[in-house]
Amino acid sequence: MATLTSFLSEFFADLRIQKMRTFLTMFGIIWGTVTVIVLVSFGLGFKKQSMINMHGMGENISVLFPNRTTKPYQGFGIGRQINLTEEAAQIIRSKVPDIRYICPEYIRMETPIRYGNNIMNPGITGIYPVYHIMRNIYPEPGGRFIDTLDVAGRKRVVMLGNKVKDFLFGSKNPVGQIVYIGPTPFTVIGVMEPKVQSSSYYTQDESRVFIPAPTFTALFGTTYLTDIIYKASDASETALVEQQVRQALGERYRFDPTDEDAIEIWNTADFEKILDYITIGFTLFLGIIGSFTLGVAGLGVANIMFIVVQERTKEIGVKRAAGARKSTILFQFFAETFMIVGLGALIGFLIGWGIVSLLQLVPIKEYVGTPEMSMPVIIATMAILAVIGLSAGMMPARRAANMNVVECLRD
Repeated sequence: MATLTSFLSEFFADLRIQKMRTFLTMFGIIWGTVTVIVLVSFGLGFKKQSMINMHGMGENISVLFPNRTTKPYQGFGIGRQINLTEEAAQIIRSKVPDIRYICPEYIRMETPIRYGNNIMNPGITGIYPVYHIMRNIYPEPGGRFIDTLDVAGRKRVVMLGNKVKDFLFGSKNPVGQIVYIGPTPFTVIGVMEPKVQSSSYYTQDESRVFIPAPTFTALFGTTYLTDIIYKASDASETALVEQQVRQALGERYRFDPTDEDAIEIWNTADFEKILDYITIGFTLFLGIIGSFTLGVAGLGVANIMFIVVQERTKEIGVKRAAGARKSTILFQFFAETFMIVGLGALIGFLIGWGIVSLLQLVPIKEYVGTPEMSMPVIIATMAILAVIGLSAGMMPARRAANMNVVECLRD
């Protein structure tokens, strides 16, 4: 205990004597720590927000689009248009056991919707109730989504995307009001809760209106689907499910199941995996930049400690002559290096935490996310600091421990 007290007294006494040198040495560690914390926190915040934005369209869903064949099959040539009806969804449901949810979808972009003198052309979307679960579409309080009674009765009810609502009604509550889709009146039953959506097809959900699928087919006289949305029970089995879906539809609509152009499938799980790799790489890149900053600071600490060893040559000689072992001298200078790094790191942590907290108040979350302190950030920073402290302290400490006693006293 007395040895530790003596060491701490000598250490802080040396700090008071060499204030400017100590400040410059610690400043590099402080700046490097702040850099690592802010950059890695920013990278993790960006990764988290990217996933949230991606899930705005739905999580681990697949969107199936009918297209034209590019391979001959059973006497049929290439270029044949594949037209799907709601029967296709029933076939997929019956022949692919790993489907959790599935919903046919109709979309029409040319029909206007009107309320009073306000007119716009949103995406008119005909769907079934399960659609909102897969696509993360939820009504604002006071409203609701399409339900089974609406579907069974082919009711003329509509749920508005929040951007459509703002254009048609402004601040007025639209629930219960009558809007016209083309010449046909519809009762507004809800407004979509605003959400962040980084990807979409045809148009963003905020610019759509949603009506029951049977109402859509009766209104526009169409039986051909725009697409089919489904979700596998297990996200890891999406590739197998996709293969089974192509096989099932190929048998019914007579096209080669290996003809990926006949039925295009957008698997968002694969896209999400790619995005995850990109954001992880971006976070690592930011962490490496911060590590370089800390590495430069570590070189500064090592250089200063070499100078300290040189200045305290006589002190080392006296201690060794008085019986101090090499390990004691090694520990002394090694511990001093870690004390400098530790104090700089503590101050850097506090400053970094303050900067991260302030950045959370900046309105950038929707676009790039906001930095956030988390255990991975703390662990990564501490690991880097430990390596820096070990590297910066080992060589000066070994040099001090291996100095010749006689030469130290002569100096």
